[in-house]
Amino acid sequence: MPQSDGFFTLAKVNGGVTCFFLPRTLPGGSYNRFFVQRLKDKAGNQSNASSEIEYSGTLAIRVGAEGKGLREILSHAHLTRLDFAVGSAGLMRQALTLALQHTTTRRGFGLPLAEQPMMANVLADMAVEVEATTLLALRVAKATDHLETNAQERAFARVTTPVAKFFNCSRAPAIANEALQCHGGNGFIEENPMARVFRESPLNSVWEGTANMMCMDVRRAMQRDAACRDAVLAEFSDLRGQDARFDAFVQQLGGLLDATLQDEFLARPASEAIARTVQGAELLRHSTPEVIDVFMKTRLGLGAGAMFGALGPSVGKAQADRIVDRARIAR
Repeated sequence: MPQSDGFFTLAKVNGGVTCFFLPRTLPGGSYNRFFVQRLKDKAGNQSNASSEIEYSGTLAIRVGAEGKGLREILSHAHLTRLDFAVGSAGLMRQALTLALQHTTTRRGFGLPLAEQPMMANVLADMAVEVEATTLLALRVAKATDHLETNAQERAFARVTTPVAKFFNCSRAPAIANEALQCHGGNGFIEENPMARVFRESPLNSVWEGTANMMCMDVRRAMQRDAACRDAVLAEFSDLRGQDARFDAFVQQLGGLLDATLQDEFLARPASEAIARTVQGAELLRHSTPEVIDVFMKTRLGLGAGAMFGALGPSVGKAQADRIVDRARIAR
């Protein structure tokens, strides 16, 4: 992003890939040397430039140990991952707001569109999802506030930050698509704000690590520190007995997390299950009986995830490999 005042960058030196900080302005007030080769033509996010650059005679300050650049730059990723989870929740809320406005003010067959049976189904389903994703992001933000003072919250955040980034950023395009359909063809016209929301919706899922990278990070955190797994499960102990459906899901979650530690194939369904459990917990704490009931009926159920890559223990990698091989032959 060439408009920034400072840049983290990776470069190979004798010790391997190393992290550097590159300031735009030098101590004497002159500009640092780097050359923008081109601005990238992105599918969306047009007002936030991305570029290819060349360094020549550029001042850069090493950050961290030589050869440890990837580890160093990832250590700074916690807040940006949280930012993308919160931002995606906000984008989903914007999409829902635009859909509610349009369907409330537009009439068809004698009623506002929002009162038509199928549209009411879509809007309610979207509203439950948006509230759940917002509460997930805010719960992770709360844990982030206590990273330095509370070991339990730190371990919880270590797992749930990549979970929230994975889940919210992956759900945003689905919500944007449904909101656009609520508008019909007008939603795809650039003078309508819905078009921009639709184009922006996939982007957060690839910044700071794709969905697979987030789920690998979830698994790696639990492998390296058993306190991370324990912190996730401890989050729900005070809710035991409030909803039998939620209790049953939590009871299954521990087994799925244990299986995931042994089998990377399960990392995505496990990450989605963590997201759904945190959402359910936060809804029990903060939402209404109507929303809670719909969420428990429609969102909790291992092996029936909303994401691609949610094939669970009943499938297995060997079966998945055969399906992929068949798809390759059929192309």
